[in-house]
Amino acid sequence: MSHPATWFVTGTSRGLGLELVTQLLRRGDNVAATTRSVQRLDEALQDVDRSRLLTAEVDLTDEAAVAAAVEAATRRFGTIDVVVNNAGYGFLGAVEEVTDAEARQMFDVQIFGVWNVLRAVLPAMRERRGGHIINISSILGLTSFPGWGLYCAGKYALEGLTESLAAEVSGFGIDVHLVEPGYTRTDFLRTTSLGLPSNPIAGYEAIREMTDAHLKMPGTQLGDPVKAATAIISVAADGKAPLHQLLGSDSYGLAKARLDTLTADVENGRDLTFSTDITQNA
Repeated sequence: MSHPATWFVTGTSRGLGLELVTQLLRRGDNVAATTRSVQRLDEALQDVDRSRLLTAEVDLTDEAAVAAAVEAATRRFGTIDVVVNNAGYGFLGAVEEVTDAEARQMFDVQIFGVWNVLRAVLPAMRERRGGHIINISSILGLTSFPGWGLYCAGKYALEGLTESLAAEVSGFGIDVHLVEPGYTRTDFLRTTSLGLPSNPIAGYEAIREMTDAHLKMPGTQLGDPVKAATAIISVAADGKAPLHQLLGSDSYGLAKARLDTLTADVENGRDLTFSTDITQNA
């Protein structure tokens, strides 16, 4: 990736997205930043030089608005080199408690919003046979916990979408990566970024206790958002990252445990697995 490069980043007014935009501008890259609040982003950037910044207040579920933002970025900077699909939020609640509206809203942001961005940027990347797409997933796209069913469902879908995309566009010179952070010291676990069920159900006291514990967690998470943003830049810059790039030692430990559990399930069910094959006649 040449430098300066042009980045298109979603979800930029707080947390990891804000830190990424800040670092990109300070290193002299061009940034097209989408957000639900341009004012909040502008205030958060403080004294950062904005001469290479294009902001857009975009509802990612609005395909026309996303296309317009990509077109504006292309007019301003010429090409888009790197896309980072970062927008998202958490949700803590039992599967039974999640309403249809809450589930659809999560997928609107985590999947359909990403898909809108991909449809908008891929034609130009294919034409020039180059570009880089980085989808921000989570360790909860590789494993799961009680109470995180809705969030995991969105991230698992993002993982499958991204793996297929990577195989589809590799022949066009387009690189694709998943970034899977663990617990990172942002406001992700504050109610500004974390959804809670509108209709909690009696009997899920363990989920309530876990929710309370998570709401007390901000400021104690292991992951450093500054180092995480720097790592995302390195994924695009050095070209050496694997398709799945974990961030954080907690993410690494959870991924390894998930692999062990999955391997055990595969092997323990082996006899029944093979029993369903059609038996060939001798």
